[in-house]
Amino acid sequence: MDIVATETLTLGRIERRRAVDDVHASIREAILSRRFYPGMRLNVDELAEQLGVSLTPVRSAIQLLAAEGLVDVHSRSGSFVATLSRRDLAETFDIRCALECLAAENGIVGITDEAIQNARKQLAILAKPVRTPLQRQAHEQANSELHQIIIDSSGNKRLADMYDSLQAHIAMGRLHNADESWQLRLEQEQAEHEEIVEAMARRDSDGLVSALRSHIMRAKSVLLERMAE
Repeated sequence: MDIVATETLTLGRIERRRAVDDVHASIREAILSRRFYPGMRLNVDELAEQLGVSLTPVRSAIQLLAAEGLVDVHSRSGSFVATLSRRDLAETFDIRCALECLAAENGIVGITDEAIQNARKQLAILAKPVRTPLQRQAHEQANSELHQIIIDSSGNKRLADMYDSLQAHIAMGRLHNADESWQLRLEQEQAEHEEIVEAMARRDSDGLVSALRSHIMRAKSVLLERMAE
C-alpha cells in the first residue's frame, strides 16, 4: 500500500510541474511576441480559463516570469507585463556584449564548418525583405540564431545559460521600441551581420570581437535613443 501511495504522489507532482511549464511557456511567448504588451495587466482568472487549467499553475507561472523580469507583481494591484528602464536596457546590452565577445575569443578558432554554413543560412534570411509581421518574426528569429551560433561555439555552458537569461530582457527592450523606424536601419544591420559572418568564416577572433562590439553597441545606442524619445 505504501508503494502505491508513493507512486501516485510522485506522478501527481510531475503532472503539476508540467502544467506550470506549459502555462509559463504560453504566457512568455505571448509577451515576447507582443500579444501581451508592456504594462498590460495579467488577469489570473482569465488566463486560467483561456488555457484550460486551474489557478494554481497560472499563479506559479507568473512567479517564474517575475523571476525572469518579464512580469511585475504588486501585492495590491495585481500582475503586469514588465516595463524596462533605460538603465535596465543599457546594463543588459553591456552584459550581452561582454558574453558574446568572450564566446568569440574562446570558441571561434574551433568553430565547425557546419556552424559557419548555418551562419550563412541565417544571413541569407536576414537579407530578405521585411514587410509583414510574419516576415519580421522570421527576421528576428534568424538574428537570434546567428548570435546563438557564436555563443554555442564557446562550448561554455555557464556562459550559454547566462546569455539565455538575457534574451527575454533584450526582447522586452524591442517591445518598448516597436515602431517602423527600425526598417531604416536594416541595411546597416545587414552590413554588420555580413562583417560578423565573414570574421567567423576566417576564424578571426580579433575581427569578430570588433565586429560584435560595434554591432551590439550600435543597437544599444539606438534603443536608448528611442526610449528617450
